[in-house]
Amino acid sequence: MAKLVTFLLAAFAVLLALAAPSLAGDPDMLQDICVADYKSLQGPLRLNGFPCKRPENVTENDFFSDALANPGKTGNEVGSAVTTANVEKLPGLNTQGVSMARIDYAPWGVNPPHVHPRATEMILVIEGSLDVGFITTANKLYARTVCKGEVFVFPRGLVHYQKNNGNTPAAIISAFNSQMPGTQSVAETLFGASPTVPTDVLARTFQIDGGLVEAMKSKFPPK
Repeated sequence: MAKLVTFLLAAFAVLLALAAPSLAGDPDMLQDICVADYKSLQGPLRLNGFPCKRPENVTENDFFSDALANPGKTGNEVGSAVTTANVEKLPGLNTQGVSMARIDYAPWGVNPPHVHPRATEMILVIEGSLDVGFITTANKLYARTVCKGEVFVFPRGLVHYQKNNGNTPAAIISAFNSQMPGTQSVAETLFGASPTVPTDVLARTFQIDGGLVEAMKSKFPPK
């Protein structure tokens, strides 16, 4: 009996170990700091993240950014602007498993439906008021209004959006549990992919005419 209990405990421990990577965000770091060395990417070495700078080349500025200090330009079709402070902009974030962003909204501006495949997002409204929501895999919409000083969470990998519900500018600060959360805009991903998603696939998916699909594609030219 004792051997059976020991075996079951060991099996349970193995299952937990196997499940841990799927539950975690970015991998845990194995040193105090690993400031991203962007120059090393010019060589053949490729990593899940960035190689580390040599310690003697690290400075305080590697851990500093003023990218979120100023509002972004919202004079575009959707009326919003995203300013990121991820590992590509702030090398000291490498291996730290966190990043931030600032999103500014023109009056009635929208941050269109999108997903972050590698991170949960938590927003803090710093100006104005927003209507926000996310959709689960069961197609359940969770939506509400979030005002200045309030926070809201978008679970990892779920489609979500924000909309300024007023006639004055609004802004939020977003926090992510990944140094590079990634962003996929639903509309841009489907209609602006390169190579393009076949028109007949999209026409059948949305049950619309192929000509309308082509018209949508023209609004999202591949980058």
